[in-house]
Amino acid sequence: MALLQSFWYEEARKDFESIAQQDPRCDIAYWGIAMTYWSQVAGDWPSNDDVKAARLALAKALNSASLRERDYLQAISDFYGVSGQIEFPAKALAYSDAMKGIYQKYPDDQEAAAFYGLSLLASEPDGDTSLQNRKQAAAVLETLFAQTPNHPGAAHYLIHAYDRPQLAQFGLPAARRYAEIAASSPHALHMPSHIFARLGLWQEDIDSNLASIAASHGTAAIHMGGAAHQFHAMDYLIYAYLQCGRESDAGQLIKNMKQMPHEDSFVLWGTDWQLFLQAEAPAVYALELHHWSDAVALSPMPEAPVMARVFPYWARAVGAGHLKKVAEAHRAAERAAAIHQQMLDAKLYYFRESVENLVREAEAWTDYADGKTELAIETLREIAEKEDTIGSERPAILIPARELLADMLLDAKSPRQALVEYEATLKLNPNRFDLLYGAARAAELSGNSQKSKDYYGQLLTVCKGALSKRPELAQAKKVTADLTNQKEEAH
Repeated sequence: MALLQSFWYEEARKDFESIAQQDPRCDIAYWGIAMTYWSQVAGDWPSNDDVKAARLALAKALNSASLRERDYLQAISDFYGVSGQIEFPAKALAYSDAMKGIYQKYPDDQEAAAFYGLSLLASEPDGDTSLQNRKQAAAVLETLFAQTPNHPGAAHYLIHAYDRPQLAQFGLPAARRYAEIAASSPHALHMPSHIFARLGLWQEDIDSNLASIAASHGTAAIHMGGAAHQFHAMDYLIYAYLQCGRESDAGQLIKNMKQMPHEDSFVLWGTDWQLFLQAEAPAVYALELHHWSDAVALSPMPEAPVMARVFPYWARAVGAGHLKKVAEAHRAAERAAAIHQQMLDAKLYYFRESVENLVREAEAWTDYADGKTELAIETLREIAEKEDTIGSERPAILIPARELLADMLLDAKSPRQALVEYEATLKLNPNRFDLLYGAARAAELSGNSQKSKDYYGQLLTVCKGALSKRPELAQAKKVTADLTNQKEEAH
């Protein structure tokens, strides 16, 4: 159960299968096997093969379990069961209703509380601006967490519930507790960084993911599953490095990751995460550092998972937009749109909304390169307002849309407007390098020297001790020193 609640599905399945072999009358073991085939917050649904495997396990249950265990079996059986044309979102909602019934029927059952909370996250409606499911899940899980601070499901699922910019501040206690509860699980060691990244706590973010990667290597060495989890940790680690002036560490990590021999164990939930990161990381790296020419020169990744193939084209379009390379921007945006259509045709839900936003951002920067500045700004503002209400899926993937909007306004010689946008998105994305620099630069160009100095000072604090050679930091040091000298001379 502890493995299951930390999403270590590979190892949990082995244990449940071993239990079923030792005691075929242990019906809850078959429930456990079936549960490992549905990652309820991964953003996608079980494959046909997963559904078949889950049904095969459930068919072995002898219905000799207790009434409570039969309730659990019925809830998950209905999710996987043959039910005509009912789509997975409706099945997830029905499963959540069943778990609510179990939670209410057995108020002392901690697992019912944990799995009911998780089911609310699994059945969250697309585009829900109210975040109602997350808030309901948090209410259930906070009660469980207060009663049993060492419950892995309570801490883990609270992190997922609060994994939106608007809610992240509430997830800090669970984040700091979870890694202590499940210190050998690669995913558990990584998960706190979802909250740390939202709150701009870069050193805690870095420590969390370094520990996760080390655990992935350690468990792989003793032939335990989970090697794929290291790439999710690397994703967040690269992001954190880039925000605090450690871009050389980020670059070295990307290089090392590309040179790793490929293994079948890198595939998890039907996705090859090494190839995913090979497509994503160079694109994010180039855009975060404003290396526009490098972004335009990125190579396509046709061997990567479909949803990851968009990253090089997204980055190429944004880079080409900054460089006013109209033809290149158009080509990149068209290829990004074609990939999104492939996802829709194949009914791939994982990151579908994120990919759609990346395509629209690519199109906005194409319009900007083409001189259609007002249209480009309108598109980015629309995406940003949606993000502000719903929240982005993963900070390690997405540069905030409002940050891209502010960058565009600054590039278009509208520093006062840019400053408004930088400051607005800093409230939801604190301590991001580009936001602090952009706000400082926009204030500087607007003639607000004190605000400029404040933001440059914050940037230098975030990057304290880093050996970065980024020109933005050189500018921050120069401006703060000049303003300090001017004040001293005035006195």
